[in-house]
Amino acid sequence: MNEAPDLRPEDERLDEARLKTAFAGRALGRSLRVYETVGSTQNEARSWAVAGAPHGALVMAEEQRSGRGRMGRVWHSPSGKGLWMSLVIRTGLTLEQAPHLTLVTAVAVCRAIRQATGADARLKWPNDILIGGRKIAGILVELQATEARMQSLVVGIGISVNLDQADFPDELQEKATSLRLVTGNKVDRTGLAIHVVHSLEEMTGFYLKEGFPPVGSLWEALSDTLGNQVRVETPLGPVVGKAARLDDNGALVVRLDNGEERKLYSGDLMTNPDGLPGTQTSRA
Repeated sequence: MNEAPDLRPEDERLDEARLKTAFAGRALGRSLRVYETVGSTQNEARSWAVAGAPHGALVMAEEQRSGRGRMGRVWHSPSGKGLWMSLVIRTGLTLEQAPHLTLVTAVAVCRAIRQATGADARLKWPNDILIGGRKIAGILVELQATEARMQSLVVGIGISVNLDQADFPDELQEKATSLRLVTGNKVDRTGLAIHVVHSLEEMTGFYLKEGFPPVGSLWEALSDTLGNQVRVETPLGPVVGKAARLDDNGALVVRLDNGEERKLYSGDLMTNPDGLPGTQTSRA
């Protein structure tokens, strides 16, 4: 992996010139659009993809008015305080491989945060990144496909970087945090963005070359989920048991009290469902 870029607390705004220099000649970020305000970077990237955006096209915004996570949930995205970005990925992946990109991206972002800031970021299945049990970042992967083939993936990344506690709405006060609150220091968003995109490029390349199992091992090493008693709400009803491992296809394996194992590919996860200290619920 490349060395972390120097994180210098600079201007509040993203430095577009610095981003373009850092992404020149790279697979991801070489085509770049930076907006002051958008409804959602995910929507902007999706529209760009439909219009023919190349692999690695990157949309960033200072603010999202209607940022979203999984299942259409609102993503709090105040101006000048976070990283709100979406990338167009065209890799020739099959529809069956598409779900891997959520886990690949989560590993890449988690590693970038840890290496760039020293914060103990951990992964919560399926798409959250936590520090001290509070959400710091989320991943949203959406695909565009015909019945015959996948045309592109749009990978959304939201990171709470320099938010103060008062910036979070009441419903997130006990659930979310920011890198500034965790580290006690203002973080250069431009430098962090460069590191995240480079990390994702390297992790995606690693996945395409080696397959999912090695990435799954990296995910497990960073997991805040495995080993915990969990309750996962799925379309077929709740699954309660111990989060045991990821399988080679990226499914979360939950071991029920009777010893049976269930493989889950999506759902809302709560750890310590009996209400023990540390209970957390995924709301990406």
